[in-house]
Amino acid sequence: MYKLNYFNFEERENNYLITNDLGKYQFLSKDNFKKLMMKEELENDIKEQLIQKRFIYDENSEIFANKSYLEVRKQKNYIFTPTALHIIVVTKNCNFNCVYCQAGNLSQKENFNMDIDTAKRCVDIALQSPTKYITIEFQGGEPLLNFDVIKFIVKYANENANGKYIEYNLVSNLTLLTDDMIQFIKDNNLIVCTSIDGNRELQNKNRPYANNDSYNETIKKIKQLQEHNIPVSAIQTTTRYSLNKYKEIVDEYINLGFKDLFVRPLTQLGKADRNWEKIGYSAEEFIEFYKNILSYIIEKNKEGINISERHSCIFLKKILANEPINYMELRSPCGGAIGQMAYYYDGNVYTCDEGRMLSEMGDDSFKIGNVFENNYNDLVKSDTTKALCVSSCLECLNKCHSCVYMPFCGTCPVTNLAQENNIFSRIPENYRCKIYKGIQDTLFGYIDNSNSEDVQILKGWISNTD
Repeated sequence: MYKLNYFNFEERENNYLITNDLGKYQFLSKDNFKKLMMKEELENDIKEQLIQKRFIYDENSEIFANKSYLEVRKQKNYIFTPTALHIIVVTKNCNFNCVYCQAGNLSQKENFNMDIDTAKRCVDIALQSPTKYITIEFQGGEPLLNFDVIKFIVKYANENANGKYIEYNLVSNLTLLTDDMIQFIKDNNLIVCTSIDGNRELQNKNRPYANNDSYNETIKKIKQLQEHNIPVSAIQTTTRYSLNKYKEIVDEYINLGFKDLFVRPLTQLGKADRNWEKIGYSAEEFIEFYKNILSYIIEKNKEGINISERHSCIFLKKILANEPINYMELRSPCGGAIGQMAYYYDGNVYTCDEGRMLSEMGDDSFKIGNVFENNYNDLVKSDTTKALCVSSCLECLNKCHSCVYMPFCGTCPVTNLAQENNIFSRIPENYRCKIYKGIQDTLFGYIDNSNSEDVQILKGWISNTD
């Protein structure tokens, strides 16, 4: 008689979904699920599938464990990669006044720019990370307001790379781009990302730009970059204004020639928290929006338009391809400090970008040091880093450890602290949890119908991405 490996399960309308720590999943009819739990004989094909996916076994337990541990290790492979993403906030100043801003400062009268000495120390610490591949990401505020420091960082990092491969990302509203900046971006292969929340109406509501039309200004610069053959991607932030505009959002991305769309819910920090009654929504409202926009994107694919949704792709690679995608928010433990660090304009270092955002609200709980006082080892071994890791291991958390989506999900101690005053979430199925569960409910709904044209489109998304 076979033995049961540990797994989580959830009853669905017509069947059960089961998952295990190896990142495997299986749908079972209610009859077969009952047989499995009772260890009754299963049909040969079902039994073979469950053996291959290590839900059951008929060998010595020690032999089974030895065979399985490499697959578990694969799922946690990111743990063995030192901090690779280094977010450098070169300025707190910004020329936009976004309704959900978590980090910017509209005033241009005060100096919230990083200086050269601080920038040098940020790079020194980033290069101390014992990994061959690192990414330096420039953020703000609006980073183009301090472009001279960006140029210094690229030059200094390249001169001191010592065999490391460095990728540079620029996250910008693009409105301040000049021809000289564009040439520098092209010469140094910077990867450019901007924010497009939808059509002109949505963009101007969400991302006001003084007396200017933020939509026109950003679109103009996107087209300039495209004319220079510089790849540019975009992310979308969902506000209450977006919920009934899902078609307009997708159509805008298609019109701009983008091949993907990253649908993001609001993070309730900073101005988003203060404006929540006006721009916020329930998790249920977001999931309804997400279902609508995903369905519309799939319909566009059926019309021959190649566009995907990146949140779905992250989950689908984990679920369908069994790949341990190193997306910082969807891993256990999360990527704070051990996967990414955020260096503020004043030299303070935070576990992550969210930790830096929380500091804007007056809470420095996720500050792990300062570039003039600490080195990389100090930062990654800090008590705050350890607390972040412990509080984001889903396998040890109440409710999470028994959730069917545990192998594919993640939690954020920063938002937990901001909303619940505790890095360990004490509210079963809190806002963020409901959103992640809702996205995965939606995707598994498609996956369950494995022969449909819709799921073949979803599979195509992950086969066409790196």
